[in-house]
Amino acid sequence: MATFKLTLEYDGRGFAGWQSQRERERTVQGELLRALAEIAPPPIRLMGAGRTDAGVHAEGQVASVTLETRLDGETLRRALNAKLPEDIAVLAAEPRPDAFDARRDAIAKRYRYQLWNAELPSPLRAARFWHVREPLDLAALRAGAARLVGTHDFTSFRGAGSAVRTSTRTLTRVDVWAEGGGVMLGFEGEGFLRHMVRIAVGTLVEVGLGRRPAAWMAEVLAARDRAAAGRTAPACGLTLEWVRYPGDEAETSAGSPV
Repeated sequence: MATFKLTLEYDGRGFAGWQSQRERERTVQGELLRALAEIAPPPIRLMGAGRTDAGVHAEGQVASVTLETRLDGETLRRALNAKLPEDIAVLAAEPRPDAFDARRDAIAKRYRYQLWNAELPSPLRAARFWHVREPLDLAALRAGAARLVGTHDFTSFRGAGSAVRTSTRTLTRVDVWAEGGGVMLGFEGEGFLRHMVRIAVGTLVEVGLGRRPAAWMAEVLAARDRAAAGRTAPACGLTLEWVRYPGDEAETSAGSPV
């Protein structure tokens, strides 16, 4: 048996999320397991660093896999890519100790949310951006985002159906920057609740549009009530950028820190 760290990129549009479902919905984990089953006999253990939701993309999702094989990492990467559909790619397959667990061992993650902020829609960006027609105030967005940095109870930003022991999470940075006609928001932290980033974005957009003051973000946090926050932003704009582990070099985060 050998254990590998897989780094994955995928287009989330065609998936009902990462996690395999009892129903016959298409998932990233399910497609990977099917490809792995053509390479190695059972049992195969596959664990993702995070359960991205339906429609959410990934540039650097990480999974740990333990399987019976004599293949080295590069050969395994090529073999998997030959069997996977076009909307999933294995960017790297690196040998790891048997105890490596992509979910438990992760120490930080970063998500990026993309807003297309223009009067006219952009059909070519529709799969990766949320179209917000009214102009967004970047200074107001940054001021509101600053209220989220630190350790807080994020109950107000937790989606329904989230079975967790605690809603306390730590955001180490939230970035807001303009890029090519879009407005980008980057969220970096130790861990995230279900829909946490998308609810935070939907709430921050209220601030960016001038409908609420930046200080409102602190009130939403204090309420510990999902009804106090804004809408859940569409899944299409969200991408998991990377997952970090002990010993990894620090990733370079795009944009301007708040």
